[in-house]
Amino acid sequence: MSLTPEELDRHRRHILLKEIGGPGVQKLRAAHVSIIGAGALGGPCALYLAAAGVGRIELWDDDRVERSNLQRQIQFTDEEIGTLKAKGLAARLRGMDPSLNVDVKAERFGEGAAPAGNILIDASDNFPTRYALNRLAHETGRAMVHGAAAGWNGQVSVFASGVQADAPCYRCWVPETPPDAEACDEVGVVGALTGMTGSAMAMEAVKLITGAGLPLIGRVLLINGLGGESRTVMLRRDKACAVCGVR
Repeated sequence: MSLTPEELDRHRRHILLKEIGGPGVQKLRAAHVSIIGAGALGGPCALYLAAAGVGRIELWDDDRVERSNLQRQIQFTDEEIGTLKAKGLAARLRGMDPSLNVDVKAERFGEGAAPAGNILIDASDNFPTRYALNRLAHETGRAMVHGAAAGWNGQVSVFASGVQADAPCYRCWVPETPPDAEACDEVGVVGALTGMTGSAMAMEAVKLITGAGLPLIGRVLLINGLGGESRTVMLRRDKACAVCGVR
């Protein structure tokens, strides 16, 4: 795939990076990602992936914009209240780069859903969706970029049990829904934290696509916004895991 003069101009700051360069930009243009969730995490993640030139982005979300979303979902405006998030975000991405292919799935993701992307991105806000997407990623041999944020804390990881033999899946880390799990609308969250987390998710997807750097496979990045600190913790594959364990 050769780059047009317009693409060379648009992506020249990436081309200048030896870890990406022209070949990396071509890989991004050929990439296909599915983002589950078009809200606080999926928004910034999608915006940065579109800006990076990811050629095809599939958006899954059946929610509509509410006024309370605007504190953190900066891809939407007050005029969009009541409209479908996936359609609104798709329009924003196409406005950034008309050459991108953006597919809208204005439906809730669940068991039996079939996202088409080569990389699956978990920007959801509930455990059933995370578990269903994790199982699909493992069974179809795809990597899942995961992110979550609540309060002042965020987390990002890449689960690639279906791609890398020794890599853990999400169930290895969180085998069951935590007893104190709360719905997204029942807990507070700092808006800027969701931007940090979503941007970090986009960074992981870019690394997976281009082969640059070291993706967070087998590691979780923990972001402490209140303390201004971040750290990574190691994860191991659980041989007794219900999804990727030895049978």
